[in-house]
Amino acid sequence: MRHIPLTICLLGFYLLSSCGTYFNQPLVQTKARIGENTSPDFLAKNFLPSDKIIVGVYKFRDQTGQYKPVQNGSTFSTAVTQGGTTILLKSLEESGWFRPIERENIGNLLNERQIIRNTRQEHANGRKVTMPPLLFAGIIIEGGVVSYDSNIITGGSGLRYFGLGGSNQYRQDRITVYLRIVSTSTGEILKSVYVSKTILSQSLSANLYRYVSLRRLLEAETGVTKNEPAQLAVKEAIDKAVDLLIVEGIVDGIWKPDGGNAAINYVKKAYKKEKQETDNTLLYDRKQEKRRDRFAVGFGGGLSKISGDYNNATYRLGYNIKWKYMLDNDKFNIWVLLGGLELENRGVYRESFFTSAFNLEYIILPNDRFSPYIYTGFGSIARSNLSQGFLKLQGGVGLEYLISKKVGFFINGEMDMLFSDDLDRQIVGERNDMVFSFGAGLNIYF
Repeated sequence: MRHIPLTICLLGFYLLSSCGTYFNQPLVQTKARIGENTSPDFLAKNFLPSDKIIVGVYKFRDQTGQYKPVQNGSTFSTAVTQGGTTILLKSLEESGWFRPIERENIGNLLNERQIIRNTRQEHANGRKVTMPPLLFAGIIIEGGVVSYDSNIITGGSGLRYFGLGGSNQYRQDRITVYLRIVSTSTGEILKSVYVSKTILSQSLSANLYRYVSLRRLLEAETGVTKNEPAQLAVKEAIDKAVDLLIVEGIVDGIWKPDGGNAAINYVKKAYKKEKQETDNTLLYDRKQEKRRDRFAVGFGGGLSKISGDYNNATYRLGYNIKWKYMLDNDKFNIWVLLGGLELENRGVYRESFFTSAFNLEYIILPNDRFSPYIYTGFGSIARSNLSQGFLKLQGGVGLEYLISKKVGFFINGEMDMLFSDDLDRQIVGERNDMVFSFGAGLNIYF
């Protein structure tokens, strides 16, 4: 009977996973549809040019040489689409800034124009036949897909109990695109940008393997796997690269949007904000930014236990309030603590105390939302009637999670080493008394 609650929980997880799989599976054939919009919020679409820029693209190639990763064996399928030029031309058209002209298959175009010229000449009755001239590009766009990194992050988790279990796995790849614009009159490279995009694959599965009676085995398995299409990732990366070319071109004065200085200033402000966010973001989307203000007030509570001369020590409740000051490097801070606690040895000793401390704290990951920290310092413990006080050294470790830039939730563990053996009013042996504490609370930054 004691296994029933856990079995019910695991069975519920299994059923929910099965429902998720059922509602994700394709049940009917689907019709062709318009391609997904991968650039709904690009900045350049808000400010169009007075005249569209004629641009030519000769080749936008897959320069990675990467083949599609497989679990076993080998494959000759490429990991990156070979239609990069077509995707780039579509992105240029959708941006509203460019008039793309055909250059990838210029030979086909010239042959067709020659056929038209010859056909018209045959029926011209001796008159001269002319055709409108081809457009020429003021700039050409070069570049390609330069990197496809497989399995930059892999992982998963699972749980199995009494023949019932489930698991999930994930994998993340990364694709990188470079673009540059070249002046056809001088050959100068006017601007070069690069953009990266991650590709996520996820798998969820649940299974049951259980003997329900003698020689009666029940087996069930379900699962779902989702892979982000690589073609859409390439399209989104190219879209973003085109948008970035336009925006940086506006910032550098290569071209101007319709709207004058007001539009230019708006674009510069938005670009500066995005650039700052990019500079503060490392690989794996880790934000490197100042998250804590200079001052903070913390409120906490927890459990404390004495390690003294009596046996049967138990944990008792305590509370504290602290004031923190962040030093200039954002990794170190100092804080002062005041609080109260109760110590007890069951059936022998029980007493309340006031405590104070001055600590130096080191935050291991100051720019992350979730960060461990260590601290050490000195302080005192005094009896509740202030009749006697004891000096101590303390040290501890903790974890803080920033709910916002103003509020952080923390848990910590601490060991206090006293310079006296009289904390529990009993002096036995040569070892001084100690106090162990575990707590949690909130830090409010301002």
